[in-house]
Amino acid sequence: MDSLTITATGVDAGLLALPWSTPLDEWSKDTIVSLPKGLSRHLVRFADLSGKVVAVKETTAAMARREYEMLGSLARLDVPCVERVAVVDGRHTPKGEPLPAALVTAHLKFSLPYRALFTQTLRPDTAGRLVDALAVLLVRLHKVGFFWGDVSLSNTLFRRDAGAFAAYLVDAETGELHESGLTPGQRAHDLDVARTNIAGEIMDLEAGGRLEGGMDAVAIADGIVSSYHSLWAALTDQESFAASEAWHITERVQRLNELGFDIGEMSIQTTPDGTSVSIQPKVVDAGHHQRRLLRLTGLDVEENQARRLLNDLDEFRARISRLGTDEEMVAHEWLTRVFEPVVKAIPFDLRTKLEPAEVFHQVLEHRWYLSQAQGRNVPLAEVLASYIDNELRHRRDEATLMGPPTGTLETTALPIIENDEDAETDTGSIDWRDLV
Repeated sequence: MDSLTITATGVDAGLLALPWSTPLDEWSKDTIVSLPKGLSRHLVRFADLSGKVVAVKETTAAMARREYEMLGSLARLDVPCVERVAVVDGRHTPKGEPLPAALVTAHLKFSLPYRALFTQTLRPDTAGRLVDALAVLLVRLHKVGFFWGDVSLSNTLFRRDAGAFAAYLVDAETGELHESGLTPGQRAHDLDVARTNIAGEIMDLEAGGRLEGGMDAVAIADGIVSSYHSLWAALTDQESFAASEAWHITERVQRLNELGFDIGEMSIQTTPDGTSVSIQPKVVDAGHHQRRLLRLTGLDVEENQARRLLNDLDEFRARISRLGTDEEMVAHEWLTRVFEPVVKAIPFDLRTKLEPAEVFHQVLEHRWYLSQAQGRNVPLAEVLASYIDNELRHRRDEATLMGPPTGTLETTALPIIENDEDAETDTGSIDWRDLV
């Protein structure tokens, strides 16, 4: 009998404790963690590994190793994707019968498959935001030369991002990485596959009665095409203008910053007579607002969340009339006086509902609605109490959202089991009255 072979990103003795000599579909409830997942061509189970949740996928040894290497390459390129953990090969039953190899990846906390992002039916605005998030992910993948080959909502995980969604690649087994970049034909093929798959996934929801009436599945799928082309053009198009209008360069940089991108390199060319100038971004990196917030506060959040938190930080700076004060000092004061008190005031039993940055964004949204309704500037302490009782307490627990055991492509949509919301709460160590 061949020995078990484990290739891993780090040393974790817990890998040896998992029941690799048992087929994945026979793993016991003591090992399995019930979380919702998208439909998959392979059998996938979530398991407990040293107190962390991992996804285990049975596949061939060659495919497992290939996807393991691909996820590592994408991570080094700073592309949003699940984190690789290990490849397990040489599996056999106690009787010596061979078992498939397994790819182990880390579960992305606070992420959900698209089917779990709505309770009963999919609304048009939610569908549009999902498609837009997938378009951004596809553009980022294509920018680094990654040809996906099987773009779909099912092969993507989504995290809430200040009213929008952030998309993460979860299945890279069909992907190819081209250092020289992708041809227009390869990009068009990925986009066509995306459109076809999304239309099919939306139609599947419609057949199951989980689509709000009047929604057009094809129109939703077409949305990824327009979103993709719009963003790709903003990141790559060449722009020409008169030499006397050099302000267009600054305008182009600001426009990309607003979209959440930084320009690392730009091609600038002038005509022989010097009358006109052409510019074209050459190296564009995503995460403009993420990097600024991380530098100022140490908070590592999604791009739109970072944008929203930075807006509040800038408002705080103006409100306390310290526009000339060092930006890092003001950011530290905002972090300790505004952001952290809000997060710490969330009852302990509600802290896995949403990640802290999303909670803070929603508190700001709640404050705006309350202030509009009441015609006054509602104090943050009052806003927080209202938000916790009227909004957060009734949300699903998205850090540990539970569902039936996951299955293969042939399984039907998984129902979502709501958390018990009747338990008494603990407000923690922060008094709401202390909030600014």
